[in-house]
Amino acid sequence: MMGKTTGFMEFERKDEAYAPVKERIKNYREFTKPLAEKELKNQGARCMDCGIPFCHSGCPLGILIPDFNDAVYKGKWQKATQILHATNNFPEFTGRLCPAPCEEACVLGINEDPVSIENIEKNIVETAFKNGWVQAVEPLTRTGKKVAVVGSGPAGLATAQQLNRAGHLVTVFERDEKVGGLLRYGIPDFKMEKNVIDRRVTILEEEGIVFKTGIHVGIDINGQQLKEDFDAVVLCGGATLRRNLPIPGADLKGVVQAMDFLPQNNRRVAGIKELGDEILATNKQVIVIGGGDTGSDCIGTSIRQGAKSVSNFEIMPMATKERPSDQPWPFWPMRLRTSSSHKEGAERFFSISTKKFIGDKEGNLKGLVTSEVFWEHFPGQRPNLKEVEGTEKEWPCELVLLALGFTGSETTIADQLGIALDNRTNIKATESNYQTNVPGIFVAGDQRRGQSLIVWAISEGRQAAHHVDAYLMGSSNLPLKGNGDLPRV
Repeated sequence: MMGKTTGFMEFERKDEAYAPVKERIKNYREFTKPLAEKELKNQGARCMDCGIPFCHSGCPLGILIPDFNDAVYKGKWQKATQILHATNNFPEFTGRLCPAPCEEACVLGINEDPVSIENIEKNIVETAFKNGWVQAVEPLTRTGKKVAVVGSGPAGLATAQQLNRAGHLVTVFERDEKVGGLLRYGIPDFKMEKNVIDRRVTILEEEGIVFKTGIHVGIDINGQQLKEDFDAVVLCGGATLRRNLPIPGADLKGVVQAMDFLPQNNRRVAGIKELGDEILATNKQVIVIGGGDTGSDCIGTSIRQGAKSVSNFEIMPMATKERPSDQPWPFWPMRLRTSSSHKEGAERFFSISTKKFIGDKEGNLKGLVTSEVFWEHFPGQRPNLKEVEGTEKEWPCELVLLALGFTGSETTIADQLGIALDNRTNIKATESNYQTNVPGIFVAGDQRRGQSLIVWAISEGRQAAHHVDAYLMGSSNLPLKGNGDLPRV
């Protein structure tokens, strides 16, 4: 029997508290306030003995959620650490940054608040680091096979750790100056401080993984050369092509891609002085176009930089707070989500489309024009966007941040190696083996599936590693999904 049989009836869901807005926007540190251990045990007790844990299907990693909840409820934190790491290489990342599809699939969530799975996960791994339970584990033997992993985001790091566990000699190539991909250069420090990455990378290095930073594969090293130097290559470079807004005035100074704005601020917070042309929201009227996580990150960063005002535009209509009727449990619902950054002072506008940017004589942005829109729906057809006549409006602004997502990955390596692409410039490979049309070249994460979640990137990295290992050795003991390799912690 899992957990406390009546726990879900006795205890209400409790989440971490946040530091007050006026306090937290003064810096870029994480601002959550952890629950007491007793309260965390109560939260673990809310996990029902539900018979079929749909949270497993909600999580791309198949994390053994009821098992670690039960261990937390019973105060067995070291056991919970083992269970959690059995399927998730980096719970300190997902415990902070994942939108928690597992919680939307929680059985308790059908008619009550779901179990606070993500927060429990974060506290398990933080307890483990605090007590020194997360230790480097080197493989007992080495195969002599050399594998190159291109990209050090969550997909690349998961691929590297799994292949290193199998005994291969793994080298990770990263074009930026430090390891982490978008975890380091994209995710604001107030959502995850970068020492969280550093402590994990230290462990990976102690396990024998070699990291080479500041090397852009395809430019600094030709893809063909990499193929010749290694027995296998795994491409984990992410989906890096930003979606533009092709309207008049898009070239004005002050119209900026979110993924230029956010990484620069990461570097600023890290103390890097040479930033090139600085992009700052200080004393400016800022408009963020795009309603996803990246847009939210732009909002929180702009407020901390001292923006005069921050507005957020979303072309879609405002979603409902409740689960839509056409997205039943346990599927992921498109409901209204309000982030901590939204609550820090941004005003949100829905069903609004930007028509043109307005500049001054010097080419600087001074405003934009919008109209209200609605979506026409016809059975069997894609929705059609329509403008509401007579709703044009001019908005003053000095900085616009485009948080419109990504359209695919860079094709330099693919061109050099003759790798096939899909119609979105993602690299073609199926989940059957994650191998491209070029033998020995594999792909995982956003570079294969398109822009997605951190938890999907880790899952893809783990599964790709299994197939790379099988390619090199004829078979593999690395898990494809779910339990399979309890590290010694």
